[in-house]
Amino acid sequence: MAHIAVPAGVPGIRSLALFRPETAKPLYELAQVLLREPSSLSPAERELIAVHVSTRNGCVFCASSHAAAARELFGEGRAVVDEVIAGGAPAELSPKMKALLVIAGQVQQSGRAVTPEAVAAARAQGAVDREIHDTVLIAASFCMFNRYVDGLDTLTPTDPQAYAVMGRRLSTAGYAPPKPA
Repeated sequence: MAHIAVPAGVPGIRSLALFRPETAKPLYELAQVLLREPSSLSPAERELIAVHVSTRNGCVFCASSHAAAARELFGEGRAVVDEVIAGGAPAELSPKMKALLVIAGQVQQSGRAVTPEAVAAARAQGAVDREIHDTVLIAASFCMFNRYVDGLDTLTPTDPQAYAVMGRRLSTAGYAPPKPA
């Protein structure tokens, strides 16, 4: 049961968005820009950064919902999502993406944990400033989102099918705050 009076039966950040729509708007806009607007990183890759950070933070709701979205976006390559969740570096991922996930993991620990060596390694694999910037901002944002969802003890579904539905919605509709019932 959530620590505050959110709408019953509404999971995760969606319940918090309904509780406080005026704060939901900029949060959802940020997620839309970071995860869906044009970028040299695909939406699937950007979702994978969110999954990596959320998994490391132990945020079941965010890790599960974004993993479902990433699986939808990766399509036939969806197995990479589960490999990243398990802590692996899938052979199917580009060396650049693997290097960016290292940076995302460092951000998850602390912004100051990002090393010049990790940035140089990403650059050596072809990462450009925008990709490094966006990786750090996605990782930092998901640390916030994870703490927001878990800090208020929002509903975390246990049925994997609930996340599959969320993943299909996120992969097709992107990020828009829920409308009150």
